[in-house]
Amino acid sequence: MLAILSKIKQYHIRNYNFKLVAYAVILSIIGIMIIGSANKDYQSKQTAGLVLGLVCMVVVSLVDYSMILKLAPLIYALSVILLVLVQVAGVERNNAKRWFEINGFRFQPSELSKILLILFFAWFFMKFHERLNTFLVLLISLALIAVPLVLILKQPDLSTTIVTAFIYFALLFIAGLSYKIILGILAVSVPGVMIFISLIMRPGQSILNNYQFERIAGWLHPEDYPEIAYQQTNSITAIGSGQLLGKGLNNTDVTSVKMGGFISEPQTDFIFAVAGEETGFVGSVAIVILALLITLECILTARKAKDLAGRLICSGMAAFIGFQTFVNISVTTGLMPNTGLPLPFVSYGLTSLVTLFIGLGLVLNVGLQQVKNANRVVQEKDDFVYEGPKRKGFS
Repeated sequence: MLAILSKIKQYHIRNYNFKLVAYAVILSIIGIMIIGSANKDYQSKQTAGLVLGLVCMVVVSLVDYSMILKLAPLIYALSVILLVLVQVAGVERNNAKRWFEINGFRFQPSELSKILLILFFAWFFMKFHERLNTFLVLLISLALIAVPLVLILKQPDLSTTIVTAFIYFALLFIAGLSYKIILGILAVSVPGVMIFISLIMRPGQSILNNYQFERIAGWLHPEDYPEIAYQQTNSITAIGSGQLLGKGLNNTDVTSVKMGGFISEPQTDFIFAVAGEETGFVGSVAIVILALLITLECILTARKAKDLAGRLICSGMAAFIGFQTFVNISVTTGLMPNTGLPLPFVSYGLTSLVTLFIGLGLVLNVGLQQVKNANRVVQEKDDFVYEGPKRKGFS
């Protein structure tokens, strides 16, 4: 405890990345306002989630991430244990076991696992950086990520599985994966994906669950699957109906997506449709810009990190927020099939919101460590006294 306190004393308030905090808080407040407009019952819970998230963010930001990474194997084990326990003791909803439920509050382990796995692989790739491109290290890393991916997929939760896999590959790339290996993977994966798509579109396929197949089929052929594609179709219509400035928050227009019941659970996966309808093009662009600014701040912090682990933590968060935002908005605008992913900082979900702020706390700490390290070097230079013989150029 004394060691932690001594490290905290070395931080300076002026070095705290308040821009990153401001962007996240503003986006979260916008989300709370839109959630309240979509369904008033969830607004107070999301507000409580924001407060809890900020507290967690501040606490995490003051703990040296290097100390946290010393517990990396335990962090990985915790992630796997939570994913196993949710299969055993989780609450089943809509034929899926993804949550623990305590006194009306739900906790989704797969959301927290994203952060835990970013921490673990930041440690793993830094530890084996020199041997990253060897067959053994790549095989071990693939085996380690395969365990949580399989557990998440069994819930079933294909969308979170895809996001988690994307984060892993982003970390692997940033860690220094050889371009020869990347080109080899692309040479195999591109035709592999084409074959996969052709197989799952065949009648009677058994690769995907029925609901997953229907979502893809409804996206590709909405006219043939209107009962499946109606949410995306109505979402696109709602976003377009908002025009430039929208219909206004808390409007009671009977033709709106929330009043007409044209989208189920509009406060979660399709929150961007409500935002587009009620805040218009201006509000929608504001959400996109704020999400982009948060992602860019994570990337800028990564560039200045004191070590590879810090770069990977920030890059992992950038990949997490950027990719999930892109997928969610792509779904609501019909660019991708329905995946069931929340919009970071905007969609309702306490686990998602608190987890995101914990991740930002880690990014903030990486920034403080970088600045602290730079200050230490400058101080050492100032304190340096040359005690040897006088040489030309020295005074």
